[in-house]
Amino acid sequence: MTNYAITPPKQVTVPIEGSDDVFPIRRIYCIGRNYAEHTIEMGHDPDREDPFFFQKNPNNIDVSGDFPYPPKSSNVHHELELVVALKSGGRDIKQENAMDHVFGYAVGLDMTRRDLQGISKKTGRPWEIGKAFENSAPMGTIVPVSESTNPDAGLIELKVNGETRQKGDLSQMIWKVSEMISYLSDYYEIAAGDLIMSGTPAGVGPVVKGDVMVGTVEGVGELTITVI
Repeated sequence: MTNYAITPPKQVTVPIEGSDDVFPIRRIYCIGRNYAEHTIEMGHDPDREDPFFFQKNPNNIDVSGDFPYPPKSSNVHHELELVVALKSGGRDIKQENAMDHVFGYAVGLDMTRRDLQGISKKTGRPWEIGKAFENSAPMGTIVPVSESTNPDAGLIELKVNGETRQKGDLSQMIWKVSEMISYLSDYYEIAAGDLIMSGTPAGVGPVVKGDVMVGTVEGVGELTITVI
């Protein structure tokens, strides 16, 4: 029997659509600037370049339907994303085999303290303070591959209080799901329980307390989040 000096943290899980089972989370990889128009709106060149990733923490996930407005920020932005959940992994995975490792997909938000992220960019510091804070990854249930559709095409849209803020198509992703999996496996040993947040279309913007965000990814589902 293992004795712990402190009580170990609870395993973070996400519900699975149509099942009593849950999906345990190991790591969260987030790709930056993966839609050309969003790249432009953030002041960067949209030409295809090597992708870059940052990480959120598993306990940043929130499936409650609420997003508590975080402290030390007055400019928190929504970023709607397709989330890819892996059932297996490894190293140096070939692109043609990458999709064999996908368990399913979810609708998620990469909530961002944009003001703090901006300071980090200007000073050359890591982005974690703007990205990896509590409740910064609101997420819906994971839909198994057998119940979802092609992840490389389909509507992705976010409405705030009924007004469309973000609208694009998964076909506009610069790096496709299979490419992201293959690329990540060249640098990390990816594994079952890993999530990949696949980037956001143009139209990111601020939210305030009381806002209701409704995100839709065609073939996956809908996510409703209230800012509290």
